[in-house]
Amino acid sequence: MIIEPRMRGFICLTSHPKGCAQNVKNQIEYVQSKGLIDGAKKVLVIGASTGFGLASRITSAFGSNAGTIGVFFEKPPSEGKTASPGWYNSAAFEQEAQKAGLYAKSVNGDAFSNEIKKQTLDLIKADFGQVDLVIYSLASPVRQHPVTGVLHRSVLKPIGDVFTNKTVDFHTGNVSEISIAPCSGDDIENTVAVMGGEDWAMWINALKAENLLSPGAKTVAYSYIGPSLTEAVYRKGTIGRAKDHLEATAFSITESLKAIEGKAYVSVNKALVTQASSAIPVIPLYISLLYKVMKEEKIHEGCIEQIQRLFQDRLYNNITIPTDEKGRIRIDDWEMRADVQEKVAKLWLQATTDTLPEIGDLSGYKQDFLNLFGFGFEGVDYLADTNEMTGILSIS
Repeated sequence: MIIEPRMRGFICLTSHPKGCAQNVKNQIEYVQSKGLIDGAKKVLVIGASTGFGLASRITSAFGSNAGTIGVFFEKPPSEGKTASPGWYNSAAFEQEAQKAGLYAKSVNGDAFSNEIKKQTLDLIKADFGQVDLVIYSLASPVRQHPVTGVLHRSVLKPIGDVFTNKTVDFHTGNVSEISIAPCSGDDIENTVAVMGGEDWAMWINALKAENLLSPGAKTVAYSYIGPSLTEAVYRKGTIGRAKDHLEATAFSITESLKAIEGKAYVSVNKALVTQASSAIPVIPLYISLLYKVMKEEKIHEGCIEQIQRLFQDRLYNNITIPTDEKGRIRIDDWEMRADVQEKVAKLWLQATTDTLPEIGDLSGYKQDFLNLFGFGFEGVDYLADTNEMTGILSIS
């Protein structure tokens, strides 16, 4: 079939297997161009199929020659219907890993569930014995609690007051004002249940109980802080409460791993175009302005550049891992530079439908959004008949 992007709001309903494969190859080539990293050799990535999780798996494998197990929840293809992009990403990753002689297996299912945890632990026992690094990079709007059975849904809302500010429809470029009602009822608790640190701790406790963590093992979860422009709807909103919980969980996990000298970290990463960030009002406009500034300063990074730098300069730099006053790794350091934020704040005041094409990088935003689904890559013939039935090689 000929596969074209079909949009519905901030979601693309189709994905391109060859484009996703090109995306993976591009990331592999970038990691290889930066040289070897003396990192972990047996790596578990929870949330491994897109974004920072995929970049972590690629960096581990092709930066450190690590064997990797990836856990994700992706939709396979069916006749006439494409798979989710994460499915095609993972298929391409496994094919490239196999060519390079690297171990790579995947577990597809609900990572919040006890069943998928057990399946993954059994695979580690059989093939690895222990893991040296656990990356936690889940991004889901809902979570069924494995103990209570309650289905929790996260919300993107401010706390206390209505939030009003600019946003942009990145498909049309229309800049408008948006108001978001504050959270109510159990919104905070539900968002923390989905996006906080409880499931991360459950994974680590399960691995520890089965002696599947090697001495000195590290685990890293990903977070975001962002600027004052977005804090009312993000860091000081319901999601911020979940991120606070995630960051606090790192300390309790570290305490629980003292016997094996293990350590848990939260890495605060840069604002990037993801399916999740595209759904948050205000964020697409902020990102389009941020991209303009950071590209002009020649310090722009995508997921793979961020994670390669995290591994090489922070996690495995052979010296003490630098953290901020709250114990967090700050790989958002270039985004949060005072000069960068000052320029973005000035552009924000100028941003209108008419000015954005000149003062922002909406085209870069659109390009990155299409890339998420395998579209817009050089070297891919999007007019060619394409087999949508690409499968993952070694799904457990």
